[in-house]
Amino acid sequence: EQVVESQTRHFTYYKDNKVIVKTHTMASPVELLSLSNPVFKSFTFWVGVLVIKMLLMSLLTAIQRFKTKTFANPEDLMSPKLKVKFDDPNVERVRRAHRNDLENILPFFAIGLLYVLTDPAAFLAINLFRAVGIARIVHTLVYAVVVVPQPSRALAFFVALGATVYMALQVIASAAF
Repeated sequence: EQVVESQTRHFTYYKDNKVIVKTHTMASPVELLSLSNPVFKSFTFWVGVLVIKMLLMSLLTAIQRFKTKTFANPEDLMSPKLKVKFDDPNVERVRRAHRNDLENILPFFAIGLLYVLTDPAAFLAINLFRAVGIARIVHTLVYAVVVVPQPSRALAFFVALGATVYMALQVIASAAF
C-alpha cells in the first residue's frame, strides 16, 4: 500500500466584510507526474511530438544538403568536383529553423514540466501545450518547408513564446508564494 501526501493550501479573502477561507488540496508530485493526470498526459504527448519534429529537422537538413549538393565536411562530398560549401540559402534556412527549435522547444520542455507540478487547471494547461506544439510545427512549415511571407512565422513564434512565458510566470508565482 502506498501513502501519498498532499499539500493543502488555504486561500483567505474578504467578501461582504466577512472572512472567507477556501481550502485547496494539491496533489502530490507522484500523482501529478502520472499518466492518469490529464495535464501530464497531454504534456507527455506534446513533448513526444516535438522531439520527433526536432529529429525530423536533422533529416530535412540532410535532404536539403543532398538536393543542393552543399556539404560542410570534405568526407561528405560525393564527387571530387564538389567543394565544401557553407552558404547555400536553402540549407541555411533549415538550419536556422532547427536552431530556433532548440532555442524555444527545450525551454518549453523544462518549464512545461515545472508547470505540471503547479497543478494547473486541466483545460488551460492542455490548451497551452497544444498551442506550443501546433505553433512550433506551423513555425517550421512556414519557415523551412513552404516559405510563407511574414507575419505567418512571427505569429507562430509569438503564440508559442507567449504560452511558454505564461507557464514560466505561473511557475515563478507558485514557487514565490
